[in-house]
This record gives sequence, structure tokens and C-alpha cells, in this order.
Amino acid sequence: MYKTASLAISLLLSMPLFALEITSEDIQEGQRMAKTFEYSGFGCDGDNQSPALAWKDAPAGTKSFAITVYDPDAPTGSGWWHWLALNIPADTHSLPRGASGKLDKVLETRTDYGQPGFGGACPPVGHGMHRYQFTIWALPDEKLDFPLDISPAIVGYTLNSKALAKATLTATYVR
Repeated sequence: MYKTASLAISLLLSMPLFALEITSEDIQEGQRMAKTFEYSGFGCDGDNQSPALAWKDAPAGTKSFAITVYDPDAPTGSGWWHWLALNIPADTHSLPRGASGKLDKVLETRTDYGQPGFGGACPPVGHGMHRYQFTIWALPDEKLDFPLDISPAIVGYTLNSKALAKATLTATYVR
């Protein structure tokens, strides 16, 4: 009995006290995003601004971060990638609104809109509420070396296989 209790306490003490967390002053968990974050094109006429994001409590060994935005509700059979930003330096813990396209040393790869950079929400009219998953990924690599036109699915696969930790904030949008 003593060994079992001792082992349980040791395991609890070895667990991290904090987990990676993502927040935003612009978007809230489960809440509808403002038109500021709607795409400009494909029949949408928003401002196409990436929201301000902040994160904390990255695990030891984090050498870079990545941010992805994904809509699992897109009527494609495979969802829709709205943003893939890689190689964010480990000493960065926030991005301001509208940061996409202005990030030094950050690789923004192709989205499902066919171009790199943030592509805002643009669900089909009448399709109902869509979820937009803003995920921060803590990575053990300083740099992921991909071409700009890499498939978003390959980026997602790579992030899932390498992540030390990830945290997601899910906002919604409807037209």
C-alpha cells in the first residue's frame, strides 16, 4: 500500500502545474467573431484581419511555435485551413491584430484559399454556424522548412506528430 501511494504522489508531483494556454482580446471561446475577422473574397466582404492572440505556459524544450486556424464544419469533407503560421520564435508569446503578412522570420504557408497568410471566416450563406479552431502549437524544432505552397494537410500532420503541447480557442461565425 505504501509503495502504491508513494508512486501516485511521485507521478502527481512530476506532472506540470500549468498547461499551454491560448487567449485573445478579439475572440472568445464559443462566441461569434466580429466581421473584422471575415474574409474579403469568395462572396465575403470582411476586413480579413487575423485576431490578436496570446499564449503562455509552454512546456520545457519549446524552440518555436506555430498557429493554425481550421474550420471543421466547412462543406468539403476535409474541413478548411484558414491560417498556418510556422517558425514563430520561442520568445514570442503574443501576436497583435492584423499580424498576418507582417511577421518577420515566420513562415505563413498556403491555406485552402490558395495563398499564404490569414484567410478569415467565410462560411456559405445559410450553412449555419461554423467553428474556427485557433490552435497554438509548442514545437521542439526552431524551424520547420516547408515551401510556401505545401499542402495544409501535410503541415497539420507534421504539427500533430511533433507537438510538445497544443491549446485551442474555438470561436464561431455564421452568414
